[in-house]
Amino acid sequence: MKNTANQGKKGFQVNSNTLLLLITIVLFIILYAAGCIAYASKGFTNLQTFLNILRSNAGLLCVACGMTCVMLTGGIDISVGSLIALDCMMLAYGMANWGMNAPMMCVVVLLVGVAFGLVQGYCVGYLHIQPFIVSMAGMFFARGMAAVISTDQLSITPEISQAFYNWANYRIYLPFGGVANKQGKIIMPYIGVGVVISLLVLILIFLMLRYTKFGRSLYAVGGSEQSATMMGLNVPRTKMMAYLLCSFLCSIGGICYCMNTMSASVQQATGLEMDAIASSVIGGTLLTGGVGNVIGSFFGVLINGTIRSIVQTNGKLASSWPNILTAILLCFFIVLQSVFAIIKDRKK
Repeated sequence: MKNTANQGKKGFQVNSNTLLLLITIVLFIILYAAGCIAYASKGFTNLQTFLNILRSNAGLLCVACGMTCVMLTGGIDISVGSLIALDCMMLAYGMANWGMNAPMMCVVVLLVGVAFGLVQGYCVGYLHIQPFIVSMAGMFFARGMAAVISTDQLSITPEISQAFYNWANYRIYLPFGGVANKQGKIIMPYIGVGVVISLLVLILIFLMLRYTKFGRSLYAVGGSEQSATMMGLNVPRTKMMAYLLCSFLCSIGGICYCMNTMSASVQQATGLEMDAIASSVIGGTLLTGGVGNVIGSFFGVLINGTIRSIVQTNGKLASSWPNILTAILLCFFIVLQSVFAIIKDRKK
């Protein structure tokens, strides 16, 4: 229990947990290198290809950070995909029909995320309802509320919100990694606002888990609720705050997701909760709680994005292949976690 509770503030140590992280990083490098070798002629080696993976998965990265925090407590949240859909629908419909500008709607979306997480966290932490049941109810509620707002597919155009359109299309050019186009002009690689937001979220959550009392409390609760209670931690409050944080980060991810798609629909982000869970597990977060970090989840997101990018670059593979490969990797890492847990128990 002591090792688990202090995991957030310890330095790098070679154990089963850090070994999982290293395996994840090496797997990403192998996958990306394979893509570069196989599709070098199609521009896979360009820096912009990697940055496009970040841009396409900026929303997922925010959600994965929140999911990791919840899973550290031994819980799970399957409502995040539906909450993303609700966020996008509120942004598009609100700016088009409620007469609200982009900054105001972003604030509303974040407040909805806080309220959503507060309710779910209270049910899990204080009412002791199973997280899967609570978040499943949240999943149906959020998806239903998106349909209540509108059943149409909406697009965000400059006429609806020039400000949001400008945010989504704003490019931050990097001073290196440029490539020449067919006319001989050097095109510099760029990132978008969503990438900057998601990377800031990643850094802040990493620092929170590593250096704050709340971050260490998440590890402690996931390691053993009984021991955490004996240590004087408020377990119900910690759980509630974990779900609140998850939904808040999900709403931030919803804004990033909407910047990337510039659209909204009831069926949007279907299955994104599974991508977030898979990214966290592939990144080394245990489903039983107490072990994990957002750096691993970051590489889990990159692996997910790299697989999809390779399939899209190929152009001949079925669109179902990313899901199949992600499922195989998920099973592999779950088995790997179980093997390490068995070895650890035998050493005690």
